[in-house]
Amino acid sequence: MRRSLLFLFLLLFSTALFALGDQNSTDTNSSEDDRVAQELLIKASIAENERLILEKRLQTIKQFTTELSEINEQLGKDNIWEKSYSSHVAYAQVRADLSTLQKKIKKLSKKRKKNSKDKEKLEELKAKEKILSEQFDLLDNQQDKSMFATLLQPEEIDEIPVLSNPIDIFTAISFIKHLEEIYADYQKQGVELHDRIELLKKKKELLTNLSAIDKNTNYKKELAEASNRLEKYSNAIEILNVTANIYEKRIDEIEVKVNKQIRIQIYKLTKIGLIILFLFALAFFLKVMSKRYITDNDRFYMANKIINFGNFILVMIILLFSYIENVSYLVTVLGFASAGIAIAMKDWFMSMLGWLVIVFGGSIHVGDRIRVDMDGIKYVGDVMDISLLRITILEDITLTTYKVNRRAGRILFIPNNYVFTRMIANYSHDSLKTVWDGIDVTVTFDSNHKKAVQLAKEITRKYSKGYTDITRKQLNKLRHKYSLKNTNVEPRVFSFIEANGLNISAWYLTNAYATLTLRSSISAEIIDAFNAEEDITIAYPTQQLNLTMNKKREITPPDDVEVIS
Repeated sequence: MRRSLLFLFLLLFSTALFALGDQNSTDTNSSEDDRVAQELLIKASIAENERLILEKRLQTIKQFTTELSEINEQLGKDNIWEKSYSSHVAYAQVRADLSTLQKKIKKLSKKRKKNSKDKEKLEELKAKEKILSEQFDLLDNQQDKSMFATLLQPEEIDEIPVLSNPIDIFTAISFIKHLEEIYADYQKQGVELHDRIELLKKKKELLTNLSAIDKNTNYKKELAEASNRLEKYSNAIEILNVTANIYEKRIDEIEVKVNKQIRIQIYKLTKIGLIILFLFALAFFLKVMSKRYITDNDRFYMANKIINFGNFILVMIILLFSYIENVSYLVTVLGFASAGIAIAMKDWFMSMLGWLVIVFGGSIHVGDRIRVDMDGIKYVGDVMDISLLRITILEDITLTTYKVNRRAGRILFIPNNYVFTRMIANYSHDSLKTVWDGIDVTVTFDSNHKKAVQLAKEITRKYSKGYTDITRKQLNKLRHKYSLKNTNVEPRVFSFIEANGLNISAWYLTNAYATLTLRSSISAEIIDAFNAEEDITIAYPTQQLNLTMNKKREITPPDDVEVIS
């Protein structure tokens, strides 16, 4: 293109010179040729300028695009704010999908005349609605009422310790240090949020410039998303700054109060120490005087014992009256006296100890689904209450009640001391709300077992996909607390040789609170899929009778049987 413009410029220039050098041309023709040459020169100059502007524009777009990629890479790194925002976006998306699906179901249900295709579509939509509803419930339990509520809310300050003895000084110092660490962590979150806001501002500026330069490319959606996120983060940083300011003043106020208590205890301890030191000095002086003026060894020994005993009593009285407000020492003394009562009521005390283990250990919470094995019987239900002596659970309809108990709905009271002697399984510990469930279907040996395994795997993957994704996220959270070796969450299908055929065992993840619902759906789907295949036959226990009759042998009926000819 550059060569073409140069050639055109030379051609025009030579034409102009030729026109000027032609002395035989008329004045009118010469003026016209000059005007045309000037116009051509102007057009060539404009074309060259447009080319330069285009090149500069392309370079600018390339530079902005490179900077935008770098910013997106930095924004994509792991960050607690980004995770919280993405979680809320996913929650909103599931809610929107569920609302759209419900509208479709409502519209299709109002249709008066429904053909088989409409009915089949309606059933399919209801199945999807059920799965989305379960996903929504699980996500809803994990979401805060407002975005970034957990991150913006600083850690709750424990009750300010009340110093009643010198030992509590170490507790107070540890408490102050803990407050400073809490505030430092909160400020660190603010720094991370501020850095992310600056990146989003740069991203928004780049997208705005790209939209203005490159009219053919649509950056509106990405710009709207960046603007929305920037607005959310900006609101969060304002709340965080205000909260940090209030939190800092609150910590300063607490530190002043705690330091004042520390000074009081140090002054009190110094005063008591000086008094005790004076008593020891007085006792030493009395012993010296006794040794000087008492010549009888027995009397000196008795005087020495009286001085020691009196000194000890005085010291104990001073300490007792100085720290009598601390009831824990009185409880300690009474603890020795109540040892006999503890032995007589060991079950009660073991239940109380079990309650402490349950509450502070965090292994069982109200609302968890647990299974308790007692005297060979298994009970599965939801924890309704954890009192000082017992756990109250409501027995639900589960696979255990279906196969073993054949009844449900009972209120069960489990003593807390069973945590030490019985097996208690928690189906919904911590953030884990899903469990593995399995379905066994036996096919004949001559069936196409590979196709059967593939069908079972596809069906279980289709129905349990939402639970698989949720479980993967939940297990990633548990990695910070436990050592997890096998975290494969995809459905698994096995095949085993049994006496009456090949057993297809399909395992999948499902909601811990609704295992039978998904089990019923998958079971029906697998049976329908197997029955639809000609080379797959479902096996079940049968008996084959081989009767061999000898035609030459005459069969004589018993005497009491009437022969009808």
